[in-house]
Amino acid sequence: MDRRHFMIGLGAGLGSVTGASALANTNAFVDLGWKDLLPRGQTSIPPSLRNLIDHDQAPMASQQPQSTGVRSEWNEQVVRLPGFVVPLDYSGSGVTAFILVPFVGACIHVPPPPANQLVFVTTQTPYQSGGLYEPVDVIGELRIGTMNTQLAEIAYTMTADSIKPYR
Repeated sequence: MDRRHFMIGLGAGLGSVTGASALANTNAFVDLGWKDLLPRGQTSIPPSLRNLIDHDQAPMASQQPQSTGVRSEWNEQVVRLPGFVVPLDYSGSGVTAFILVPFVGACIHVPPPPANQLVFVTTQTPYQSGGLYEPVDVIGELRIGTMNTQLAEIAYTMTADSIKPYR
């Protein structure tokens, strides 16, 4: 079974259950990597270019590479995606909205990756982040949905059912 298939098959008793939260609670999800969010044939930003920054130039958001599209087969699917948290909104000491990015420093210390390599995540339960260098696994319903923040244009959104330190 490859990683694009459900990690745990849906039993006959689940056939009548609907909604992303019901699926997430059964531990059924599609396990994705960042390349899975790119259109077929498109490559991600080479690691050697991620750290090339001219801090004297325009703001980081204006240096964001153009996105060439999204993958629609994951739309409205419950997925697990690893990444790093770039906090946007807090409730108390926990993060309630953030950008999930594929590498440390994206959107803050280096120009943001293309929009199809960023996910805007919201969560009902504030996440007690261990900082920008802590990798996490996020499980929730992924949707195609373009939005703009001060930091970057984002092509995907996710409502997180689970945020845990990277496995």
